[in-house]
Amino acid sequence: MRSALPWPRPLRPGDRVQLAATSSALEGREAIDRLEAGMAVLEGWGLVVERQPLQERQWGYLAGRDGERGADLAATAPLLACLRGGWGAARLLEGAPPLPARWLLGFSDVTSLLWAQVAQGQGGAIHGPLVTTLAAEPAWSQERLRQLLFGERLAPLHGQGWGGGGASGPLLVANLTVATHLLGTPHLPDLRGAILVLEDIGEAPYRIDRMLTHWRLAGALGQLAGIGFGDFNGCDDDASDDAAGNSADGDPAQAHRRLEHVLRDRTADLGIPLVAGLAVGHRCGNAALPLGVEARLDGQSGTLELLG
Repeated sequence: MRSALPWPRPLRPGDRVQLAATSSALEGREAIDRLEAGMAVLEGWGLVVERQPLQERQWGYLAGRDGERGADLAATAPLLACLRGGWGAARLLEGAPPLPARWLLGFSDVTSLLWAQVAQGQGGAIHGPLVTTLAAEPAWSQERLRQLLFGERLAPLHGQGWGGGGASGPLLVANLTVATHLLGTPHLPDLRGAILVLEDIGEAPYRIDRMLTHWRLAGALGQLAGIGFGDFNGCDDDASDDAAGNSADGDPAQAHRRLEHVLRDRTADLGIPLVAGLAVGHRCGNAALPLGVEARLDGQSGTLELLG
């Protein structure tokens, strides 16, 4: 993979995996079962997972106090895999913890840590399944993550091209809500010439509009070379009221059109490649993507391809 960042070596069978509970606490038997199943997938690849009782750690809605959760980031194993999302990872950035060039895996709330690692000039950040979501991923998605970790070439992702030609640049992937709250902080990677892929969950279209407008007002969207949209799970839910208190009257198609209208309206005038429907986000089929590597986004064919 072509990248200006220092990149960790590919994993090999026998390499250690350490776990990190940087966000919300694990609660309930089902969550523990998902954790066990995810660790079994990693062990099936020949990796050695260091089993820690992180599921027992809780402080309110968080998986422990900031100091406890932050200590997870000091792990020295070749792969640090995050257990779940929710909220809490950004709190750990207040102490500006060093995030070395090692494999760091997660998505959703973990976006804060992934982006901070890139902002510190380190490679190895992977936007991909959490340990508690890994076992539920389809076989192709699990295999894609294994290929990425073990240094094998990845197939392009295919979505729906919304035009704008093609462009190349360093790849950034994020939960829109989490990344929006990094604007104006030192933990925001360089957006100039980047290919940005966004996803989110449970945000009504008017909130998506509000966040993308924030990006526009901050001058952030205008710096990008291309934008891809992953899954916006529950963001076109007809049960979600808009800012005026209007609903989609029980018509899911109308609600989806409203979300698509927002995404197009806030980005179409940028004159850059746009691709929607990429398999990235909170639905099963969350394709692993490395941050900071060169990628090409084609708004005609609807493809996202890693270069190098």
